[in-house]
Amino acid sequence: MQSAADLKKTASQVRRDIIRMVTKAKSGHPGGSMSCADFLTALYFNVMDHNPATWTRDAKGQDAFILSAGHLTPVYYSLLSRSGYFPVDEMNTFRKFGTRLQGHPSVEKGLPGITQTSGSLGQGLSAAIGIALAKKLDKDSHVVYTMLGDGESEEGQIWEAGMFAAHHQVDNLIAMTDRNHQQIDGTTENVAGLGDLTAKWVAFGWDVIEADGHDMDAILDAFAKAKAKVGQGKPIMIMFNTEMGHGVDFMAGTHKWHGNAPSEEQCANAMTQLEETLGDF
Repeated sequence: MQSAADLKKTASQVRRDIIRMVTKAKSGHPGGSMSCADFLTALYFNVMDHNPATWTRDAKGQDAFILSAGHLTPVYYSLLSRSGYFPVDEMNTFRKFGTRLQGHPSVEKGLPGITQTSGSLGQGLSAAIGIALAKKLDKDSHVVYTMLGDGESEEGQIWEAGMFAAHHQVDNLIAMTDRNHQQIDGTTENVAGLGDLTAKWVAFGWDVIEADGHDMDAILDAFAKAKAKVGQGKPIMIMFNTEMGHGVDFMAGTHKWHGNAPSEEQCANAMTQLEETLGDF
């Protein structure tokens, strides 16, 4: 486990990895990867019970994570490699032909750490619920985590899954929403008017915790509160309030970096704003 101070340093390296991967590939999704980097770093390096040495896709005997917002692979691959699932220098192959590090996470090539193919938005929550129910059947006390985008939460399947999980008391599930208020075409408020997502999840029968997704102490506190609610009859949602592109001034707060790659010059600029803490690939 890492302290809050060390987690902040690790998250800075994760953001460097995100920018470098997308720049090298000349494609990818940096904005949302940057907004969720802090709380997913906390998840992988402090909260989740997982071990790369014994990991299997069925997630038996460990916690499981499903990236429902599957286009955010830059942050996912950085976390997996930095956690020891595959060599750090493999990030150089991101989105290249034949790579294990495809644009959306895939189980086709057997990349360690990937439990579920995702990227068709709206489906990951359903998959996570299925895995959580399987753990209950297996009498496995471990937790299933999943992360949704707020733009993704416009998908009807999210709410069908939400109703199902509450009805069937899937209380070994901790979902997270990256509430950065941006999606590919603009703000979530302008595109579909998401409104009060917290109130919606409460109305659907979930326990909901809100937290600042860039304050590491608040993030750790939110995860502690969520884990304390496991087994109490309700699925759990953590609403992390974040900023798209957080950490780099020219990317922050705009949907324009949802799926655009920085130039070499912009990448160099971003590197001056992010501390290198673990060594670049």
